[in-house]
Amino acid sequence: MREPAFWWRHKGLASAALAPFAKIYGAIAESRMAKTGTRAGLPVLCVGNFTLGGAGKTPTAMRLAAWLRTAGETPYFLTRGYGGNVTRPRLVNAETDAARVVGDEALLLARIAPTVVARNRVVGAAFAKAKGASLVVMDDGLQNASLAKDFTIAVIDGGRGIGNACVFPAGPLRAPLAAQLKRCDALLVIGDDIHARDAVAQAGALPVFHGRLAPEPAAVIALRARKVLAFAGIGNPEKFFTTVEQAGITIGARRAFADHHRYSAEEAAELVMAAEHDMLTLLTTEKDHARMAGDPALAALAVQAKVLPVTLEIDESEALRALMLGKLPR
Repeated sequence: MREPAFWWRHKGLASAALAPFAKIYGAIAESRMAKTGTRAGLPVLCVGNFTLGGAGKTPTAMRLAAWLRTAGETPYFLTRGYGGNVTRPRLVNAETDAARVVGDEALLLARIAPTVVARNRVVGAAFAKAKGASLVVMDDGLQNASLAKDFTIAVIDGGRGIGNACVFPAGPLRAPLAAQLKRCDALLVIGDDIHARDAVAQAGALPVFHGRLAPEPAAVIALRARKVLAFAGIGNPEKFFTTVEQAGITIGARRAFADHHRYSAEEAAELVMAAEHDMLTLLTTEKDHARMAGDPALAALAVQAKVLPVTLEIDESEALRALMLGKLPR
């Protein structure tokens, strides 16, 4: 399901009509967040965001895990495995698992560090500890208070911010902003912060860091000579299209799908035929490509589609690294 456009505009009739439902949803979410979480017996770091949809949590989790490894830690990622069907804790195999089983984000994370998929975060953390984790990095989970966290950073998409600042379903917020800010140790704004200023202004004394998603140079060089059909089924497809254009790659056509979209055989065939008809190169995100793995009906699309890998660059990287490491229990 695609998110409604009015979420990202000023408050209007639609958000006003849904305000009573948002008040109920927000009260329930705030009550759940106020609970005291279970200690996992090892440090827990959480990368979350305030709104529904993508903001850059997965690249941020990857960056934190890389810093933790250089500090001598053995980080394990912990994720719910959205889009998958795992019911019990599972250690992800990036080579053999399929996105329909563990979720697309889990496959990307597993390329960087051991990754546990678990719907129950407390059980998942215990599973990671038993496997040898020295600490856990949660990809998402800011609103889930079942597990106590030692460090939480909220990621904000600078291009969209917090939208109309209303709670679901009147807006994109997962819970009242004030309740979420209470659970954070830092904010990370990815991209131009023009639309993130409302959230930053309410952050008070919380440290605010800034970053950007940078495309892999080798991939950009290989694609600049081509005209592409860019397609994406992520939280904000326009962000991907903008990244492609800013890298100097010419977009001949674009297709946007809902977040975590599972491509059908018909959609895959249409994309392949459209690219061939207009002599375009298919280009997508790492998450979308991971979602195609292990599905015979998408084999042709997976083979033909090129990927534009991105990495997170943080302006104040040393300060954020020091803050994160300083929050770890000694």
